[in-house]
Amino acid sequence: MVPNRRALVRHVRDCRRRVLGGAAMMVIACLATARLPAQEPPVHFLHPAGMPPGVIGNQQLQRGGPLPGFFQPVEITIPEGVLVALAEEGRFGEPQKAPLRAGFLIGQVYRLRLMNLPLQPGVEVFPTIEVIDRIYAPRGQELRFPIIIEIGRDDLEAALSGKFVTRVVYLEDPDKALPVQEAGKDQGWFDVAPGTDPLAVADALGRPVAIVRMGARVPERADAIDMAFLYGCPPWIKFAPREATLPRPAAAPAKKAPQDSSTPQVPPR
Repeated sequence: MVPNRRALVRHVRDCRRRVLGGAAMMVIACLATARLPAQEPPVHFLHPAGMPPGVIGNQQLQRGGPLPGFFQPVEITIPEGVLVALAEEGRFGEPQKAPLRAGFLIGQVYRLRLMNLPLQPGVEVFPTIEVIDRIYAPRGQELRFPIIIEIGRDDLEAALSGKFVTRVVYLEDPDKALPVQEAGKDQGWFDVAPGTDPLAVADALGRPVAIVRMGARVPERADAIDMAFLYGCPPWIKFAPREATLPRPAAAPAKKAPQDSSTPQVPPR
């Protein structure tokens, strides 16, 4: 988390694979050191993962479809005890516990602030989330199918050690998915090989929907964060926590006490 590590993080990557809920949602992860020019691996034919934040999402918007102006529900989860804040109106909002549910515009980059990190008192991490595609949920049920962004403890430790973490979240291809029910379990993930473009791997396995980037970059001044660091502070919609959106179970009808046939019934006057 110090400025002199910024040169190193350009050569270190990480992404993860996850599955959660009714839609198979994955995240890919890779960790690579600097490589020689002759060892350049294949990259995504349209959108290499190393492109600046916001470029891939904007290219997706240019392809057309029901993407512009749509606030895709996103659910952010972090380790217990860690606090998260989203940038809004040129500053970071009030820190809160996860999970945090919000609607993000496709093609925009959102800056987060993670505080109260385990074993790192006073240290903060500032990841970004770029939504590059949407989930086509049934009308009126969009909140049931958010994009799950899970930032684990190992991700935080990698960023704090000076590495740059890139995580590509994608929807699994149903024709290639394992027929295993994983609802209610922790998201699965896997590391891709060193030097491999995680976006290319995600595109081969399914449909990429979001990119999470996290490293050693911090604002120059905590009391005066510039809009460039916040990527223009795009608008977002706050949603209620998942527990508050679930319908309450219907109360069971009250059972009447059995009547004793030997007791005479007195009619009302």
